[in-house]
Amino acid sequence: MREFQSLKFLGAFKGIFTRFGVDYAVMEKILQIKLTMDERRVPTIFGDNGKKKKEGNQFLKSLWVYGLYSLILIPFLLLGENYMYQLSLVFGMILFILMTSMISDFSVVLLDIRDKNIIQTKPVNKQTIAAAKIVHIMIYMTFVAGAFTTIPFLVGLFRHGIVFSLIFLFELVLTILLVVVLTSLLYLFILRFFDGEKLKDIINYVQILLSVGVVVGYQVLIRSFEFVDLNMTYAFSWWHFLIPPLWYGAPFEVFLNGNSSSHFIAFTVLAVLVPVIAIFGYAKLMPSFERNLEKLLSDTKTRKKSRNWLDEAGAKWLCRSNEERVFYRFAASMMKKEREFKLKVFPVLGMSLFFPFLFIFTYSVDGGLEEISGGNMFMFIYFCNVIIPSVVFMLKFSEGYKGSWLFRAAPIEQASSAYSGTLKAFIVKMYVPVFVFLSVIFLWIFSARILPDLAAVLLGGLLQILITYRIVNEGEFPFSTSFEFAQESGGAKMLLLTLITGAFIGAHFLANAFDYGIYVYLVVLLLAVGIGWRLVFPKRKKAAVAFG
Repeated sequence: MREFQSLKFLGAFKGIFTRFGVDYAVMEKILQIKLTMDERRVPTIFGDNGKKKKEGNQFLKSLWVYGLYSLILIPFLLLGENYMYQLSLVFGMILFILMTSMISDFSVVLLDIRDKNIIQTKPVNKQTIAAAKIVHIMIYMTFVAGAFTTIPFLVGLFRHGIVFSLIFLFELVLTILLVVVLTSLLYLFILRFFDGEKLKDIINYVQILLSVGVVVGYQVLIRSFEFVDLNMTYAFSWWHFLIPPLWYGAPFEVFLNGNSSSHFIAFTVLAVLVPVIAIFGYAKLMPSFERNLEKLLSDTKTRKKSRNWLDEAGAKWLCRSNEERVFYRFAASMMKKEREFKLKVFPVLGMSLFFPFLFIFTYSVDGGLEEISGGNMFMFIYFCNVIIPSVVFMLKFSEGYKGSWLFRAAPIEQASSAYSGTLKAFIVKMYVPVFVFLSVIFLWIFSARILPDLAAVLLGGLLQILITYRIVNEGEFPFSTSFEFAQESGGAKMLLLTLITGAFIGAHFLANAFDYGIYVYLVVLLLAVGIGWRLVFPKRKKAAVAFG
């Protein structure tokens, strides 16, 4: 069995684990096995090439990506000595990275029940099992945090000195504890009140809300400094107590600038006290967590299956053939029930609903809504088209990808029906609801004068869906590839396809520069969508020809 440096370091804290009723020797052995198994693991942020497995721990080999991301922190450490402003933003970004990594890569570890049949048949108490799970996650979260903060830490050391770096390091440990333990406690709360399939659904939606909430919370953090002028005067509000990054900016202000304001002292106390209380609370609740985790073993699939009348109506009116209708219904069902797909896609949809209003009110003018309504800020609705590349790309992935052999075994006559039906389901189930929701609010803000512009955005979105499919489709059936390869060759293509949205925005502005130009643009888009659909999905024989 391999020796791991992280476990040798962990041995220094053996007494703490023993105090909480953990059998340290057993926990160390469990961790040794888990870390060995992890060498086969492919992380979300850095997928394998899908051809063959590489040797070594692929997650550790991917940490350079976080190091690259960390360069965005450096300017905030060089701005000056307004630590409340600078370090709150820095720790806001650190919390963002750690929380998204926890949700996307490590929630599955925290909620893993596959080893229960092995471990629970042995004399291992629940405290030891839960501790091994948390420490396993903590080891990797420490690697992520280290990769993301090493360069900024060195910059801070040379720019602000040793005291600054010591505070930074101490708060980084507290931040990791806060993210891991509070996420665990949230899952514990959910596990306590739900079970079976309902529990799995709720955990999925909580993960989605957390993903959106992290982004929204980061924007709220920035808004808390709207009252700060260029002389860096901070204006306290009571709701700042609800924003953890502000807790971690305050200690720098207290110890380095000597600011003894009551709210800074309170923030500093919260920065230390909340993670410590959380870890003690989790230690007491560990047996309960493991006991309730067993609810995930129950598959209460007794729900009566019934066809959604909206899906039936969509299949009937939008699809030209029976095969296309079958794939439409299949895709609609997958989008509704596939948990991993929803976890990847729904946060993007949520952000497309949030960001248009964020930018409108960020750049709001003194005249308020009345003055905004006369401008062209309605163009921010193009954020609902920015989501198209990532969502269309995800349509080929599924947890149940091993069942895709059925597609090739079935006597499918028109190969194009598979993705044409899937894209129509995406348009009806995801794209149009987001667009309609935004359009209703935008019509209230900007009045009916923007109706032609909204039509242009919708047609542009439909055309972009076709372009995206044409570029990202590599011959697979929809929902036929493992999520393990969701990052494969996707980065450059996603960037290119996102820039295409900018081309549509430019064309829209150009059309509005001429009298009746928007109507000419609408006709061009309508023809392009009609012709494009027939070119992208021609009638062809036998699926095996089109999908290798």
